[in-house]
Amino acid sequence: MKKILVIGATGQIGSELTVKLRSLYGGDNVVAGHIAGISIPECLRDGGPLEEADVLNTKQIAAIVDKYHIDSIFNLAAILSAQAEQRPVLAWNIQINGVLNLLEIAREKNCAVFTPSSIGAFGPSSPKDKTPQDTIQRPQTIYGVSKVTCELLSDYYFHRFGVDTRSVRFPGLISYVTPPGGGTTDYAVDIYYSAVKGEKFYTPVKAGTFMDMMYMPDALHAIVMLMEADPAKLIHRNSFNIASMSFDPEMIYAEIKKHFPTFEMEYRIDALRQSIADSWPNSLDDTCAREEWGWKPEYDLSSMTVDMIKHLKLKNL
Repeated sequence: MKKILVIGATGQIGSELTVKLRSLYGGDNVVAGHIAGISIPECLRDGGPLEEADVLNTKQIAAIVDKYHIDSIFNLAAILSAQAEQRPVLAWNIQINGVLNLLEIAREKNCAVFTPSSIGAFGPSSPKDKTPQDTIQRPQTIYGVSKVTCELLSDYYFHRFGVDTRSVRFPGLISYVTPPGGGTTDYAVDIYYSAVKGEKFYTPVKAGTFMDMMYMPDALHAIVMLMEADPAKLIHRNSFNIASMSFDPEMIYAEIKKHFPTFEMEYRIDALRQSIADSWPNSLDDTCAREEWGWKPEYDLSSMTVDMIKHLKLKNL
């Protein structure tokens, strides 16, 4: 049975991933790592062990690994794209120095490490449509720079020290469980909340701005699939393109209007988010993930919209 530490368990992906992992491997086998002073979601409080786990505190992380006999670290600690531009030094410390700390601990204690990358790892010189698995990566944001560096560091620790490092490049993630966390793609979460609450929505990116997106259940499934995959079949490791759907604001608005005919949307462009979105791919080619470990999404824009609306209505927003 796996013994897992989830770092960043209170974050956008971390809380939902922790719950899923506990359902698969047992609550006692999945430690939810959190930062001191951060509110802990109710879903994490009673389902298994909780520990303070700061990626910049190597002694603290190493002690948790020893205490619980951890063999797999799922690292979700990150500062998201738009927020990272406001705090670039903090973003670098968490997303590079923090990852380096975890890789060193994993080398010493024989742990596997999952640290997600992002579509932000590509830049304006990368092919925009069906961006290949292996292509030029010259991002112009600190978030993207840190993700590319993390991919390279993780590959280095695999090839140099044999650390079992694995990763996916996440598109924008859409969830009804966790509120948006400051990412460029988060408008695609906000718009559902506005629709269900009967509010007019103001989108921060222009019509025709396509970005890859994914429903959270598919994202969680991808993490588990990759970490369970036969290592002998993995060629790329850090980091796999994964894809599900690509749309612009007009497309998601039209889909939501099928359920809320009077729903209104207006454009109020956020220059920072627009510039970040413009530097990212329109869509990813995920052939390698499909071939090497059987990746296949379950949701498209239509089925995701139905499920999002159903669950948000139950939350009585």
